[in-house]
Amino acid sequence: MSKLQGACIIGQSGGPTSVINASAYGVIRTALDNPDITAVYGAAHGIKGVLDDKLYDMGKEDAQELAYLLNTPSSELGSCRYKIADPDVDDTDYQRILEIFKKYDVRYFFYNGGNDSMDTCNKISKFMQKMGYECRVMGVPKTIDNDLFGTDHCPGFASAAKYIATSCAEVYKDARVYDTGMVTIIEIMGRHAGWLAGAAALAGVVGCAPDLVYLPEVDFDMDKFLADVTAIYKKNGNCIVAVSEGIHYADGSFVSEAKTSATDGFGHAQLGGLAALLANLVKEKTGAKVRGIELSLLQRCGAHLASQTDIDESFLAGKTAVEAAVAGETDKMVGFACTRENGVYSCQTKLFNLSEVANFEKKVPVEWINAEGNGVTQDFIDYALPLIQGENQRAVESGLPRFARLKKVLTTQEG
Repeated sequence: MSKLQGACIIGQSGGPTSVINASAYGVIRTALDNPDITAVYGAAHGIKGVLDDKLYDMGKEDAQELAYLLNTPSSELGSCRYKIADPDVDDTDYQRILEIFKKYDVRYFFYNGGNDSMDTCNKISKFMQKMGYECRVMGVPKTIDNDLFGTDHCPGFASAAKYIATSCAEVYKDARVYDTGMVTIIEIMGRHAGWLAGAAALAGVVGCAPDLVYLPEVDFDMDKFLADVTAIYKKNGNCIVAVSEGIHYADGSFVSEAKTSATDGFGHAQLGGLAALLANLVKEKTGAKVRGIELSLLQRCGAHLASQTDIDESFLAGKTAVEAAVAGETDKMVGFACTRENGVYSCQTKLFNLSEVANFEKKVPVEWINAEGNGVTQDFIDYALPLIQGENQRAVESGLPRFARLKKVLTTQEG
């Protein structure tokens, strides 16, 4: 494919992770160092920044501040949950994006996000091709939910998994300090895929496993749940439950009492309140002291417990996206192909077609869930354990984490 010179835009979208900025840094640093990329712009709040012509000139940032992105949680460029229409129905946004791309001579577009972001990426790529405007479009994955199709795992999942497993182990210790029993229910993120809830079982590697783990891949039975908890509590005097926020009954309705409270920009239910709901029911059933804990945002922004493996791979995903695009690739998402043979973990990057990735969800294999539907098998542990290895070698300042402090200088180019 012919050599292509021009500017690039990097945008971030959807829910943040503790390592999404490591991927952004992979894109930014690699693009700044590539002679074929004439300028590097960061879109303020994802695709909305493109539509609003609000772009940051990343070339004006201090190199060290950019490097701090490796250990800075959340989406430093700003995120959004904005669903662009089908271009065959309404191409207004796409025409605006094309206008901005032409204004800044953007020939490379990198979008850092999850399922819906890959859909956005795919639509933009197809529209640019239809209009005859050469722009290489690459998706850079992120999602703590680990539900992106194709890739072995997704940047962001490992660090969230490490946070969840560590927190569950710490709660396990705390829940056993008194001579009176207690039931603890820990609510973990995951709307339709149970990868994060399953990660709670990793605490068992250090002898602190939850007694029960419930994933949305299996229909939830409230009577069986209460019976399981009661039996374990009566036997051990304690019971710890890890439960995905997205567990549902056989009819598909969410168990969460907040299932209809709100939706995000893509029409997904905003879940929450499940731990409190289950805690009340268990208390009524057993009479035990019951504590409900919702990890909430902590599991996706806990950069202090980020997996170094996750940080390294997240950076690699961004770096690979730029290198592949400059080499001529487009319409692709960077993912991972991994092996775990004889206890040795190996990870290689692999490109996936955006059309195959967009709007498909990867769920926990049913064979990785035990027959009772209340735990995961050793296969799950063997899959996830290598991903959480390595401690975050973060910079500190006055005993606190040192995060990136970007200037975020807006472009001033006139149209």
